[in-house]
Amino acid sequence: MTAWFRSAPMSYVSLILHESCSHDTLTELGKLGIVSFTDLNPDLTPFQRRYVTSVKRCDELERKLRFFTSECDKFSLPISQTQTVPTFLARGGDKGVLASLEGELEGYEMQLRELNTFNEKLTREYNEKVELQEVLLKSQLFYDTDAPRLMTSSIGGGSEDRGRESLLKMEHGGEQNDMRFSSITGCVLSDEKLRFERMIFRSTRGNCYLRFAEIEQDISDPESGSPCHKHVFIIFYKSRSIEGKIKKICDAFSAHRYSIPSMDDVKSVTDMMERNRVELEDSHRVLMKNQDTRFRMCQMLAGSVEEWKWKVVKEKSVYHSLNMFKSDVSGMLRGEGWIIASQLDSAREAVSQTHASSDASMPSLLQVMPQPWPQPPTHFDTNEFTYAYQEFVNTYGIPRYREANPALFTAATFPFLFGVMYGDIGHGSCLAAGGLYLMFTYDRDKRYDEMIGGMFQARYMITAMGFMGVYAGIIYNDFFSLGLNLFTSRYYYENEEMGAEAIENGQNATLTADYGTSDAIYPMGMDPAWHVSSNELLFFNSFKMKLSVILGIAQMFMGTCLKGANALYFNEKLDFFFEFLPMVAFSASLFIYMVVLIIMKWSINWQSRMLSATCVEVDGPTWGSPAYQEYDGVWNDCGAEYCSPGGIECEVGVSTTADLCPLNYGGSGDGCQPPNLITLLINIALQPGTVDEPLYANQPAIQNFLLLVAFVSVPILLLAKPYLLSKQHSDHTSHGDSSSTNSDTPLGPSSDAHDEGEEHGFGEILIHQAIETIEFVLGMVSNTASYLRLWALSLAHSKLAGVFWEKAMLSTINMNFFAAFIGFGIFAAVTTGVLLMMDVLECFLHALRLHWVEFQNKFFKADGVRFVPFCFKQILNDASAAV
Repeated sequence: MTAWFRSAPMSYVSLILHESCSHDTLTELGKLGIVSFTDLNPDLTPFQRRYVTSVKRCDELERKLRFFTSECDKFSLPISQTQTVPTFLARGGDKGVLASLEGELEGYEMQLRELNTFNEKLTREYNEKVELQEVLLKSQLFYDTDAPRLMTSSIGGGSEDRGRESLLKMEHGGEQNDMRFSSITGCVLSDEKLRFERMIFRSTRGNCYLRFAEIEQDISDPESGSPCHKHVFIIFYKSRSIEGKIKKICDAFSAHRYSIPSMDDVKSVTDMMERNRVELEDSHRVLMKNQDTRFRMCQMLAGSVEEWKWKVVKEKSVYHSLNMFKSDVSGMLRGEGWIIASQLDSAREAVSQTHASSDASMPSLLQVMPQPWPQPPTHFDTNEFTYAYQEFVNTYGIPRYREANPALFTAATFPFLFGVMYGDIGHGSCLAAGGLYLMFTYDRDKRYDEMIGGMFQARYMITAMGFMGVYAGIIYNDFFSLGLNLFTSRYYYENEEMGAEAIENGQNATLTADYGTSDAIYPMGMDPAWHVSSNELLFFNSFKMKLSVILGIAQMFMGTCLKGANALYFNEKLDFFFEFLPMVAFSASLFIYMVVLIIMKWSINWQSRMLSATCVEVDGPTWGSPAYQEYDGVWNDCGAEYCSPGGIECEVGVSTTADLCPLNYGGSGDGCQPPNLITLLINIALQPGTVDEPLYANQPAIQNFLLLVAFVSVPILLLAKPYLLSKQHSDHTSHGDSSSTNSDTPLGPSSDAHDEGEEHGFGEILIHQAIETIEFVLGMVSNTASYLRLWALSLAHSKLAGVFWEKAMLSTINMNFFAAFIGFGIFAAVTTGVLLMMDVLECFLHALRLHWVEFQNKFFKADGVRFVPFCFKQILNDASAAV
């Protein structure tokens, strides 16, 4: 865990390579994944880089692979995952991969495009023949049925019928055979039928005859290939000008026109229909053969696309990295970058091996560059357990180089604080079971989408959250809002053996053993008797509120201590003496003292203390009670009728607690009455030196001293560091020395205020420090109050679970089996939806906020740079996830 506390040490190196072995060297370094290269050509555009041609070749190959993928998608063929990334990287064979892929993929692309072109042509012709067949059938049907009916119905008709009669007679060779009408047939979309008909009528001014016939089934459009519903139309007209208008309108509506013989020539029509039917069958057969060939080819490509893609991505990443190198000498390349210090020998060995396998005359060198270095990046070695917590912190901000890593502490405190809010044995067990299911069903070789993959990555965190919920549930003694009598309650009610109905409301419970003895203590967690007591809410509120304050102050103080650890590590003396120590003094004198008072009040036997200041009848029933444990439990007889256990003579109703208390702590109770902690803490600042109910001797003087420490620490925190920085800066300026005195290390984060001091005066530094001071002082108060969300969410969770149990189960369980079954269904549904889903998310987000805001802002700068190495494994995994 010490390696996780601070980021891995980094070294800034220079890599000098011969151009002939540069590709192989970077390939080996990419397999190791330990070097992050720096761009030495920031002034060059991507098109001016040395290896831009190779990158373009890779882009072209990626385009072809995207084309293959889209063709496979047309047949719903998934891209086969035949191997894992480590297996692919272990195979080797990197020489000449681009040239071989270019030739192979070019051939496949040409074949597939030819097949697609042929398929488009065949599909269009086939769809046209289908439309033509429908046109022939509907036109023949029109001449067989509508024409004779219209001719006979026109006798004795009006002017419109006479006009129709003359048209039909002309068409059938009746009167005026020299005035025969022409016709146009075709297909139009059904959605355009009305608009098409209206346009024909208006453009020809009614000088045409238009008929439609619906095609019953959907057919494919010859142009788009998409299924659509169409109507066959036939238009009779007389004038050539009308013919031109009709053709333009047909083109505007994408209506396909077909030339058919005269319907009077039955033999020609029959021959055309038969010929078209045979061509339809032939086209369908050829089309199916074409589709089968394309399918088999895409099936073959689907099994190889992923491997080809990985090869191209791998080569492209190599050339992108080579584009960051600089060519200072002809034939030689120089690169710079960061490397994990512990892996420096591995990198040198890889460079030496690749250089030895090549015929390069000039040597290849990997050497550490002299300081000063740029700001180093941050890298942590994580595993499957620590990865989720590290990402948890990185989402807020990357730690500075070698800064204390909050993720180490988050791994322990985040599940615990979640459990404090979510404490329930039943609900925590369900969450832990879900985490265990994710742990045992996770397949490292399987690819998951972003959401499911994130759940699997957080499987250890979810499991820990569930177990912490169970642990807190044991402490609260909550099991789906019910108390469990696991170790036998230390309280009993009179007549409780006769059932719950025999216990009267308001009846007091009695301890089964003497107060303060070990037999009177429930072995673990809360006694179940508290869950049925009338003061349950008051008791649990007091306990959970104080517990929240203790946990919050402890975590914030730990964050303040980490600030001091960072200052010591980076040798920032000003930060340590004039920031960290005043912060510790301020927080310890007020907030740590608050925790001490809470724990002291919990640990004191108040029954014994209060009894020591009670006037008791000598030889009465209370005299000699074992509840009195002060001064070894010895009762002293004062020789009067009434005495205190300490042997002080008293009168009932006259002697006060202060008169009888043997502690002499001062105040109204002299230390024998439990104080109100809220009032006590408020009076530290509002009424210094006044303690109404002290807990220990000399409490007012000690509190005054602590208050003085807190007040003194604030101006030191505000003024000391700005003054010293300004003085140092003026001294350095007068001596011409601009070297740093606040940080003796060349690496690592330097003080922000020190950097400000080199550029600005005392005023600017003071403003900066004032912001830091106000944020800390007010933040300690507000952040302590913020931790009360632990109490609030725990209370809400418990009460919601209780309401669901009472309303869904208790109200139906005594009715009948069917009602109980329905009640259980409702109980299970609301428990799952509200408490196992919504409340889990709510507690998760609140625990997240407590770490990001209340804990990390005490020491965490979050302005580091992530170490992004040149790593084939990560590059290929990202490429696979982007598909």
